[in-house]
Amino acid sequence: MRVALFGSPAFAVPSLEHLHHQHEIVLVVTQPDKKAGRGLTVTSPATAQRARELGLRLEQPARLKTNEDFANLLASLEVDVAVTAAYGKILPKTLLDIPNHGFLNVHGSLLPKYRGAAPIQWALINGDAETGITIMQTDVGMDTGDIRLVQRVAIGQDDDASSLFVRLAEVGAEAILNALDLLEADNLPCTPQDDSLASHARMLTKDDGQIIWESSATSIWNRYRGVSVWPKSWTLWQGKQLKVPALELGSKTSTQVPGEIVDVNAEGITVSTGEGTIFLTKVQPSGKAAMPAKDFANGYQVKVGARFG
Repeated sequence: MRVALFGSPAFAVPSLEHLHHQHEIVLVVTQPDKKAGRGLTVTSPATAQRARELGLRLEQPARLKTNEDFANLLASLEVDVAVTAAYGKILPKTLLDIPNHGFLNVHGSLLPKYRGAAPIQWALINGDAETGITIMQTDVGMDTGDIRLVQRVAIGQDDDASSLFVRLAEVGAEAILNALDLLEADNLPCTPQDDSLASHARMLTKDDGQIIWESSATSIWNRYRGVSVWPKSWTLWQGKQLKVPALELGSKTSTQVPGEIVDVNAEGITVSTGEGTIFLTKVQPSGKAAMPAKDFANGYQVKVGARFG
């Protein structure tokens, strides 16, 4: 099939590669290059970089809604189906109607659960045991289109946002190939979503990384897993932000006040929560490099009975 792929981050790269091997990708569309980092170096999205390596036609339009030139280009390529995978922009109906079979979206949740920008992160934050990939017929809504194919994936206890992104990207690549096989055979199901079961996975903010010590240790652990890529876990120590790049679940019970330090030893710092304890193994004070929690305790005179938050 003649395919156009719309995707930007690394999540879309496996789909690009799989489609390139089995179909004809006539166009790759990503968000524009952006300045990033302290040096404001111009950086291309991961999918744009891979498209260039594969010698594929690449477009990076800054806008789509009023871009007649881009719409005319897409129409001229006689695309059978377009595929989106974490493209990051809402597509106007004028574009959705161009490919013969419309747009299929590779979405990282079991729709209608977790519509929106951060489905993988919120599945972890909420402690779900299962997630998956939904191949959805894209419409003008926010992940509201008909479900075409579903692939379920178990979430491991030690999965975090990084590992689950990688796994779901590969599952998504396989799922879109299966979907196109069924589409070619005119045998791809089309099931409307049940809007009454929908939930929204909003984009994360920096505040989502804050450790709420009144929560249970399990909830803090799940949030740590979900924000591991960004914004990462953090708390307050003496009024200043303290990043927590590494923590572990501690005991299931605790009688101390949430946020209170109950033990400091050569392995790290144990902190009480609303239910159970959390064990900090690595922290990063503001303006400093990450360090073992025991070194932080020694250097900052952290004592049992002091409180975070």
